[in-house]
Amino acid sequence: MTETERPGAAAWVPTDAAGIDPLREAARACHGCELWEPATQVVFSAGPPGAAMVLVGEQPGDQEDRRGAPFVGPAGTLLVEAVRAAGIDPTTVYRTNAVKHFRFEQRGTRRLHKTPETVHITACHPWLHAELQVLTPRIVVALGATAGRALFGRPVRIGAERGRVLQGALPDSAALSLLTAHPSAVLRMRGDPGYDDAYAALVTDLKTAAAAAVAT
Repeated sequence: MTETERPGAAAWVPTDAAGIDPLREAARACHGCELWEPATQVVFSAGPPGAAMVLVGEQPGDQEDRRGAPFVGPAGTLLVEAVRAAGIDPTTVYRTNAVKHFRFEQRGTRRLHKTPETVHITACHPWLHAELQVLTPRIVVALGATAGRALFGRPVRIGAERGRVLQGALPDSAALSLLTAHPSAVLRMRGDPGYDDAYAALVTDLKTAAAAAVAT
């Protein structure tokens, strides 16, 4: 599928969805970009629809693609640890991704992660838009630059913009928003001198988001 042949997800998104379950079911048939074909399955979301906090990541990884649920691989494990360290019950948080299919490069038996391009973010955005329309979160946390671009509609700089609670920044939701690092970026630093600081910064950002959610 070439760039001009990517129709986008809008044709598959139900216009009258009354909740997350109809969206999740409809997403199984989505061919809005070419990523659906090599992927094992669509990976939509997890967590309670009434959650005060929504976490938006980049895309499913290898384990997520195989198991059909977001944030169940190594980065997801680190994220759950950070959420707990921030004083948040992980079962109360809604988790999703900007892109719903795994983009990868096959190398022998391994599937190596490839960052989604802008065309994939754009093609998949109707799903994220629909999610935010039926959810009622108090705050939406963008995990990483891809999620930030999907939510804010522009390129973002993690180092310069992270940790700030924003009002009115999301065109698809009245919720507050906050940008932070993706847990996979923190995970890649494990064993390096800067890991502890990177992990602590992620926890701090999640604490900031949780406090803002309670204050609204």
